[in-house]
Amino acid sequence: MLRLKKNAFWVTCVAFICLSGLMQQTSWAQTPKPRTFGDAAYQPKLGQVGKDVIWVPTSDAVAAMMLQAAAVTPDDLVYDLGAGDGKIAIAAARDFGAQSVGIEYNPDLTELAKRNIERAGLTDKVRMIHGDIFKENFSQASVVTLYLLPDLNLQLRPTLLKMKPGTRIVANSFNMGDWEPDRVLGSDEQDRAYFWVVPAYVAGTWNIYGMEASKDASVEIVQHYQKIGGTLTLYGKKQSILGAKLVGNHLSFSFVDHSEQLRVLDMTLSDQAMSGHVMENLPLYPVTAKRN
Repeated sequence: MLRLKKNAFWVTCVAFICLSGLMQQTSWAQTPKPRTFGDAAYQPKLGQVGKDVIWVPTSDAVAAMMLQAAAVTPDDLVYDLGAGDGKIAIAAARDFGAQSVGIEYNPDLTELAKRNIERAGLTDKVRMIHGDIFKENFSQASVVTLYLLPDLNLQLRPTLLKMKPGTRIVANSFNMGDWEPDRVLGSDEQDRAYFWVVPAYVAGTWNIYGMEASKDASVEIVQHYQKIGGTLTLYGKKQSILGAKLVGNHLSFSFVDHSEQLRVLDMTLSDQAMSGHVMENLPLYPVTAKRN
């Protein structure tokens, strides 16, 4: 569900017909009857005003694309922030086998979502919370989905970046500012979404143990979200690390060894230590590293 600030509501209304066309898989101009989203007890209205928001639902196609991009499995716990009528939380459980939780501020939408969960026969796998996404704790999630405007995404960004490295984040339509996505999803603006993997914090100097016969190997890493670079000191000589990549808590980069061969250092971060291997096509020898 899209959530917009109330102080932007009147501007949004002016462009609303255009926006609603962009955000739905099916053009409203081609739909002979108004689409309804509720049941006999409650019928939410497209664009209705709530606490600092208006309501626009995610299309079925975009919901499926978001969950597929996050590679959701039965081992995942999916949190949908601003869950609306429960569509994404239900799809995560029904179509991917995950446990899921929706957080929704509007009490009527929350109750509608609960009824939708019951109708889907998924009360053992899907839970709805009536609450504020900025106050509820979703730190245990392995996947987070959201449909918020950029300013709200930016407000949530510090919380998302503190989540466990490797947590997958998928946002419908809007990005996270200078936190560039790992992938942009969709072929056009009508089905655009953005995918990130929460990166570990690896910036700083790391002493490396087991690197060939060198006793003073170290790497100094600079970091901008998941983008990293730096220099490796080996046998007292510095060189730039090459092809550096950080995905969650998994770090890899290439370097030139003492025999002028290009090797790959492939490591996994745990707390303040890393362990892994120097690689060619297969592991050559194990190495460890500790933050200086």
